[in-house]
Amino acid sequence: MSSESHDPREIPILTETIEAGAEAAATPFDFEAAHAAILAEALQLTDSLLRRAAREIETSRFESLFESLRAELPALVDRLMREQTAAAGKPDEARD
Repeated sequence: MSSESHDPREIPILTETIEAGAEAAATPFDFEAAHAAILAEALQLTDSLLRRAAREIETSRFESLFESLRAELPALVDRLMREQTAAAGKPDEARD
């Protein structure tokens, strides 16, 4: 557009608008720096999310394992105590 006073009834010509936008966008863009910054942020986010998920999985697995032990250990101890009691009543040559 011209440097003359602007008339509000004047509609800008499309080529003038494109040229004005092109001048504003003419600043140099460092593709490699942008690529490196995006990649670094993405990797940092991925690392954070994966570590959090691993902690949650680890906690969940630990709780599951402990609940299994809590449920199964009494029966195991009971069975072994009965086997040992039964073995103690047998003669020495029948024991292995």
